[in-house]
Amino acid sequence: MDPAWYEIPAFYFTNPAAVLGPAADVRVAPGGTELDFELEVAAVIGQAGSNLSPAQAQAHIAAYLLLCDWSARDLQRRERGMGLGPVKGKDWATTLGPVFVTSDELPTLAGDPAPRLGMRASVNDRPYSDGNLGDLFWSFADMISYASRGTEVRPGDIIGSGTVGTGCIADLAARHGSDQYPWLAVGDRVHLEADQLGAIDYALVPAAPIAPLSRHRTEAQTLSPAPRK
Repeated sequence: MDPAWYEIPAFYFTNPAAVLGPAADVRVAPGGTELDFELEVAAVIGQAGSNLSPAQAQAHIAAYLLLCDWSARDLQRRERGMGLGPVKGKDWATTLGPVFVTSDELPTLAGDPAPRLGMRASVNDRPYSDGNLGDLFWSFADMISYASRGTEVRPGDIIGSGTVGTGCIADLAARHGSDQYPWLAVGDRVHLEADQLGAIDYALVPAAPIAPLSRHRTEAQTLSPAPRK
């Protein structure tokens, strides 16, 4: 990990128009081939606040949900190579779980960053992931406090935990090899679950057709150096 990851709870925004229910099939990312799930839990903001301390931020959590933050790793890698994004690598789908569990029902033990919930994933009935939300590095309180700096979190905002350990193919393939954990493909069925938060179960279906972009510079213009003045 980049050293800055241990200094700030880095995050990104995703597209609310791409939110899906727990049993909805998921259209894959147009143009993406390295398709991945991310097994997470989301904290739902219950009251507005800005420039919150971590203690204040914890009190702003209304409930928790199971969450799958879908990723197209090839698109994500290309976008980040430009020093921007992620954009289309992350906004094609976000799946939310079926159970809205209030924060008082899932207390966080002293010294833990989050409630201790077992979390599991399988692909086509083959077990993939087995982790625990309590093993996170940054707490929800820290993440929400940081997100509220200089701006405002509002009721209904959803803050993802980040992927639980072994909770994505990118992590599993790095540990055990891509031959054992290949990227997802159309037709795969993915099942995610967490203790007390229910399960998400869905199939991947083909992407919508891609509308080609207009190129404002010809290939010759792109390759030729600009004339000197």
